[in-house]
Amino acid sequence: GFAGAAGEWLAPRGGVGGGPGGGGGGLVVGPGTAVRIMTGAPLPPGADAVIMVEQTEERDGTLQIARALSAGDAVHAVGQDIAAGQLVLERGATLGAPEIGLLATVGRTRVKVYRRPVVAVLATGDEVFDPDAEPIPGGVRDSNRYALLAAAREAGCETISLGIARDDEALQRQAILRGLEQADVLITSGGVSMGTRDLIKPLLAELGTVHFGRIAFKPGKPTTFATVGGRMVFGLPGYPVSSLVSFEVFVRPALRRLQGDARPERPKAQVALLDPIRPSPDRPEYQRAIVSLDGGRLVARTTGAQGSSRLLSLRGANALLLVPPGERTYQPGEELEALLTGPLQ
Repeated sequence: GFAGAAGEWLAPRGGVGGGPGGGGGGLVVGPGTAVRIMTGAPLPPGADAVIMVEQTEERDGTLQIARALSAGDAVHAVGQDIAAGQLVLERGATLGAPEIGLLATVGRTRVKVYRRPVVAVLATGDEVFDPDAEPIPGGVRDSNRYALLAAAREAGCETISLGIARDDEALQRQAILRGLEQADVLITSGGVSMGTRDLIKPLLAELGTVHFGRIAFKPGKPTTFATVGGRMVFGLPGYPVSSLVSFEVFVRPALRRLQGDARPERPKAQVALLDPIRPSPDRPEYQRAIVSLDGGRLVARTTGAQGSSRLLSLRGANALLLVPPGERTYQPGEELEALLTGPLQ
């Protein structure tokens, strides 16, 4: 565009060439003149406004303009974006593309960050086999380990797969200790319920401190939390849905906190129901749902049957509805609180 004095813009003006870099190059804008200027260049002395080249026309050495200007038009004042001494990022801020660009803007090419925690995931059970292995009679493919590894990576962590530990006390103790040697956090899948072959909880009590071994909501009742040698261990149920829901509610916030996240919890919102929701009679329940924006309000539709073994109920789900216990079915149009676990559909 062209830089000049705003009060004189109504009359045709004599054009003056710009200097190196498009900033006037030491030229002074005198009465009745304008200086060609490039975006981002400093304003030359005598100028207080810029008119875009699209709003001008040069005729026989004079500059014709399409409108009147005011002082400051098309000019970004020094310090307009960031003032001297202004705090640009708080401790615990997540570094995304805008934050990294902001650091570059203020000349900070190195900053202290939290290390990504290392999370080890161990599957347990004689009935569990690798997804690419030959099926065994009465067996189940190990979906939990792969899902939990993916969930931990999505939460910003490095991951280690510890494989499958069979239902043998010595083998599982060895696997737990190996995981604690390599990782900051250990997640186990299965072996935390009341069966005779559920060995994880007693092993954690032997090796460290079990802080809780049951929770008062569904799915995920046998979810266990322990510490061993100052490291956190989460014993998650073997049912696939219970495992991932417990991860969302308990494990993910802890992993985000380890990374210094100032807001480790997922956002929550009130959502209007599109389908009837039947609660559990005795415990609060996290039911899987798909939340979308409809006419300015958040609405939720169920993903279908909510059994703990039905991994399909998590497919496409981006929210967990917190359904209070009771006998009354919630009807379409009523509202419930939702934990938003993914982008709106």
